Amino acid sequence: MDNRFTDIIQLIKKSRTNAIRAVNAELINLYWNNGEYISKKIEKSEWGDSVVTELAKFIQTHEPEIKGFSDKNLWRMKQFYETYKDFPKLSTLLREISWSHNLAIFSRCKTAEEREFYLKLKGIDLKSPIPKL
Repeated sequence: MDNRFTDIIQLIKKSRTNAIRAVNAELINLYWNNGEYISKKIEKSEWGDSVVTELAKFIQTHEPEIKGFSDKNLWRMKQFYETYKDFPKLSTLLREISWSHNLAIFSRCKTAEEREFYLKLKGIDLKSPIPKL
């Protein structure tokens, strides 16, 4: 490669990485906010459990181009929020990893300490089983 242009290549790669991180953080914020909203509606008895299924069908019917909001995923968002709402120090870490990594951590780990440990690792391969601590 022509060394005259390596700085530009590095700038491009850095900007792409930053853009991906920003999009990921915003998606995690969206899932957190959806989970919080659903959790609070159910907690206040404004919504019953069946409303989440109705919501998923509503989204699919009225906004079919919006993907990823099945009733199963909406329940995961609620679980995500409820798992971490009392641990504000983990909030920043949550936004640094993908949704799939977050799902793996909060669904497989049993304690806050275990979740924190894996969140801090960020780059681990979560396809392999998470060992017990």
